[in-house]
Amino acid sequence: MNKLTREPRDAPQFYLTAPSPCPYLPDQQERKVFTHLIGRRAVALNDHLTQSGFRRSQTIAYRPACEHCRACISVRIKVDEFESSKNLRRIRDRNRDLTSTVVRPEPTTEQYSLFRSYLDARHSDGGMADMTILDYSMMIEDSHVESRLVEYRSHDAKAGHGEGPLTAVCLTDMLSDGLSMVYSFYTPRAPHRSLGTYMILDHIERARRLGLPHVYLGYWVQGSRKMAYKARFLPQERLGLNGWERVETNEDDALEP
Repeated sequence: MNKLTREPRDAPQFYLTAPSPCPYLPDQQERKVFTHLIGRRAVALNDHLTQSGFRRSQTIAYRPACEHCRACISVRIKVDEFESSKNLRRIRDRNRDLTSTVVRPEPTTEQYSLFRSYLDARHSDGGMADMTILDYSMMIEDSHVESRLVEYRSHDAKAGHGEGPLTAVCLTDMLSDGLSMVYSFYTPRAPHRSLGTYMILDHIERARRLGLPHVYLGYWVQGSRKMAYKARFLPQERLGLNGWERVETNEDDALEP
């Protein structure tokens, strides 16, 4: 066999899922193309695939491959050019009493309790609704790439600054060109805080301090109000047929997560 045409033994193999109901748009079927992120090439492959519109779940990288719909669009924030709107500044100020700490991706019962409360309140009918503490542990630990947990705690005057109850958590991948927010969850008992939005603002600042140009938000789903909030962070880039295309205006009514 010609060496130029021979694939390396550890080249990724891609697979296609069977159709299933779309979790974002009614009367739509979704399919995904996926591959495994394992072994010595996992870090570089995760970088490349994330930049190509894939998302990570444990040791799987996937992206939509639906036959009749192209509504799911990868979004990343331009960190150096981002400027908070008046509304986003209010959300940031509303959470100044929170402290954040980067910890190793090691699950705790405190995290799972918060995760369980979040699912029960926000996604009780979703695909993750039945996740056990073992499932949660796998989501956090089962990874061959560089990831971190960011824990957010409210101030507790009795325990000391930053030692109060766990308020929010984000599982974050460290990429060569940015931070990828893999999954975040938070207390459902503080809707006034807009914690989902606040964690994105915090990650923008973290990427800025690290000198990284992007924060990856996953998919913005055109027509889904659940995902409309991602359009608020401008300027941003959306992955289209011609590559990453700059977007500077928000045409959607963005809701706070």
